[in-house]
Amino acid sequence: MPDPAPAPDPALHERLAAGLDALALDRALAAPLLAYLDLLQRWNRAYNLTAVRDPAEMVTRHLLDSLAMAPHVAGRRTLADLGTGPGLPGIPLAIAHPELSVALVESNGKKARFLREAVRGLGLGNARVLAERAEAVDAPGAFEAITARALATLPEILAVGGHLLAPGGVLLAMKGTRPDDEIAALPAGWRAEAVLPLAVPGLAAERHLVRVVRA
Repeated sequence: MPDPAPAPDPALHERLAAGLDALALDRALAAPLLAYLDLLQRWNRAYNLTAVRDPAEMVTRHLLDSLAMAPHVAGRRTLADLGTGPGLPGIPLAIAHPELSVALVESNGKKARFLREAVRGLGLGNARVLAERAEAVDAPGAFEAITARALATLPEILAVGGHLLAPGGVLLAMKGTRPDDEIAALPAGWRAEAVLPLAVPGLAAERHLVRVVRA
């Protein structure tokens, strides 16, 4: 059983709060986000859930990187995060948008166990864990949006998760550099509606959000 959470590091809190300011998000989100980060750090020591271990780097590369797409899910009611791993971007988005129902899809057993504990411990009534592969999720057309932060190419994401999208739904794929080759390889019936650069506070690397819809 993980040890009780220590008091938040003031420097870490300020780093996150400044990032939330830059993303035009409420600073009040810092407390639940840091509670999630603390839980992730403690489980990571035993279960190796993420290769990023420095807390300050986790704030930037995990929390703020995930939250950079928060404006693009605003107003939506349902989201499936495919191959969410330890809950990225699904858990930060569920924290930022309590009105959004988030399905955390993860087939890895130890990561799914962590996700269940995070959902329970953080009191995320708007998030649920689906411990299976995306292609096995029997919920055709159930989601207004699907996302994937580190799961394969755009055609591969659609191959395993496209069936989950409702009519008029959108794939919000988080990418590094602009993935023109992947866009050119989209299967028939799908098109890239937009490729939007994302600014992640504290991160110099390129980030893009690709919006893919049915043609």
